Amino acid sequence: MTGATDLPTQIWDMKYRLKDESGQPIDGTREESWRRVATALAAVEAQPDLWSQRFFAAMSDHRFLPAGRIIAGAGTERAVTLFNCFVMGEIPDSMGGIFAHLREAALTLQQGGGIGYDFSSLRPRGARVKGVGADASGPLSFMDVWDAMCRTIMSAGHRRGAMMGTLRCDHPDIEAFVQAKSEAGRLTNFNLSVLVTDAFMAAVEADADWPLIFAGKTYGTLRARALWNRIMRATYEASEPGVIFIDRINRLNPLAYCEEIHATNPCGEQPLPPYGACLLGSINLAQLVRRPFTATAGLDLEALDDLTALAVRALDNAIDISRFPLEHQRREAEAKRRIGLGITGLADALIMCGLTYGSREAVTATETWMARLQRAAYLASSALAAEKGSFPLFDAEAYLATEGARRLPEEVRQAIAATGLRNGLLTSVAPTGTISILADNVSSGLEPVFAFEYSRKVLLPDGSHDTQMVTDLAMRRFRALKGDTQPLPPAFVDAQNLDPAAHLVMQAAVQRYIDSSVSKTINLPEDIGFEAFKDVYRQAYDLGCKGCTTYRPSSLRGAVLETPAGDAAEDGAGASAPPSQTTAAVREGGVAQLEPGSVVYMTRPLDRPAALPGRTYKLTWPESDHAIYITLNDVVQDGRRRPFEIFINSKNMEHYAWTVALTRMISAVFRRGGDVAFVVEELKAVFDPRGGAWMQGRYVPSLLAAIGEVIEEHMIAIGFLPEPVRLAKPRRPAVNAEDPTGTGESAEQLERVDQCPKCGGLGLVHQEGCDLCTLCGYSRCL
Repeated sequence: MTGATDLPTQIWDMKYRLKDESGQPIDGTREESWRRVATALAAVEAQPDLWSQRFFAAMSDHRFLPAGRIIAGAGTERAVTLFNCFVMGEIPDSMGGIFAHLREAALTLQQGGGIGYDFSSLRPRGARVKGVGADASGPLSFMDVWDAMCRTIMSAGHRRGAMMGTLRCDHPDIEAFVQAKSEAGRLTNFNLSVLVTDAFMAAVEADADWPLIFAGKTYGTLRARALWNRIMRATYEASEPGVIFIDRINRLNPLAYCEEIHATNPCGEQPLPPYGACLLGSINLAQLVRRPFTATAGLDLEALDDLTALAVRALDNAIDISRFPLEHQRREAEAKRRIGLGITGLADALIMCGLTYGSREAVTATETWMARLQRAAYLASSALAAEKGSFPLFDAEAYLATEGARRLPEEVRQAIAATGLRNGLLTSVAPTGTISILADNVSSGLEPVFAFEYSRKVLLPDGSHDTQMVTDLAMRRFRALKGDTQPLPPAFVDAQNLDPAAHLVMQAAVQRYIDSSVSKTINLPEDIGFEAFKDVYRQAYDLGCKGCTTYRPSSLRGAVLETPAGDAAEDGAGASAPPSQTTAAVREGGVAQLEPGSVVYMTRPLDRPAALPGRTYKLTWPESDHAIYITLNDVVQDGRRRPFEIFINSKNMEHYAWTVALTRMISAVFRRGGDVAFVVEELKAVFDPRGGAWMQGRYVPSLLAAIGEVIEEHMIAIGFLPEPVRLAKPRRPAVNAEDPTGTGESAEQLERVDQCPKCGGLGLVHQEGCDLCTLCGYSRCL
């Protein structure tokens, strides 16, 4: 059994430690990583040594935590962005424009940025496309294309790309959008949120008709309350879509005079304009508590002021040293100099002050702390404007006239009027899963503690497992002061024991002092009634929240994070955040899903034993004259058999290069350990633009997908994957033996008759060196 401090070290080594191309460490210690980041952030200062020391001091004791992209990328000279959040440009309603934006999305994901897209600009399914005599396929069909693209791109570091997809509540395809996630396996790389307007909420209240409109044309009318209930029913069952109150976001935006917002980043804490970008950082409130677990415990507000000013300066500098995937993003970031400074460790800070999360006293304390952070951030940005200049699009009169700026304290407004403002927006509360672990396992963002203590199984480089006890920071500090036998005070309440109202009031309390938005999930019990569930969203709107996300275990989603007695509560295959840091969803206006698994990412591949058990499978592809033989060898770990390597062989030399590449790549993934079942998902999703083939009564979209099915069959056979629920196979259409092609010609009159890869009928003939289906007109040569 290893100590809790081992996990932060592992997270640092896996995600944030600078290493060379061969994987050898460059950062020798965590202090060296902080020094690298501090030096990079101070490089643009007139006194870099002075500011480097100050930044290092604030980061090394975990009082200020830059977001993961900054920690991993600053000072590395690598082609990655330091910005976590992007919203892409408005998608033109044309084929060329759509795929140009698909390319921009791919480039942004490749550099490590999560992206948000509003698909409301695309015409609905069935609408006429002038000039080509066709009907539009609708925004959901293009979201499928985005999803496939994201599936093939690994973001910089060790995480998959993340996307947010939004659609307006009055778009004609809104019902299909709402139901999209009920289809298993669809849009798995997207978080989905409905852009809900004030007019729609008023129509729901009045149970009025609600028109569905695109480009000034009404395509239909629904009862607003019926549509709202469909949104609620979908998220009740699948935790998606989330809800974004888009009118409120735009109305309270201090930059409303120069931008309009239609989407958010994947976790929802950053509503952004087209090509908007934001970098993130957090103040660790738990590190600012003085005299914890005493009657006089409290937050050091003067220290909060100083730390906030330092953090604003550091994040402002990050804008100048960051790379950007697209020039549009650079121009937008430099024109407004947006930053997103927030908090983490709120729940632990409350506990150490003897305050129960969601109580009246906790809300009061939270509002005091957040008001102080807001004031300090704006005064620091105003002082920076006097020193370095305001953001280029700053217009004092226009800025101070916005409703968002009118809500600022008068002292702040006067400072802005006198000296300007360096940053267009300053505050945001983001999910802080792995950086909170890095900070000695402090509670994440504004979330309550999910579990105060749990065991975690870690796969070691030699293939063995190590079990660790992971304990929340507040719990460890309490035991250090009071001993292991002292009963826990009432403030030690976790997410499982909180009412929805406790979540809502805390979200609303924090949001009042945040100019962007917050990332928050309201965890609900599985047995909550539908009417009570709906009421949570209505209360969120009434309390002034900018969005709402819930998570309720259901038959569609299951329980993402569990802490059963005596068992390890795992946080997902390769994921870095434990239950105490990451809930099922970590955003406002959508939901993030964790994948199942029981081990973490392993940094060194397993050694190969001299002999391995395995099986060879014969795959006959209709378009190949030679069979493909797939050999899968396995290794046994802890009594469990798992795939270790793959070999793909065929006499058909057309496939030689890519089968060798596939063999090496998949084998490398298998040897890293962890939950490698995603390989099956990736291969089965590949489609051949020339067409797939019908095999055993099923359409297989590509040869690669067929190989994926073989790997899946093997994983099931060895017990690595559970046996799937078998559905009845589709019946093949009856065929007249005397007229197999349906053309009146006998088989002898044709050179050869096979199954068509497009329609599945027995009408594929091979003539003149080409394939032609006499049933549907398919031709391989066209």
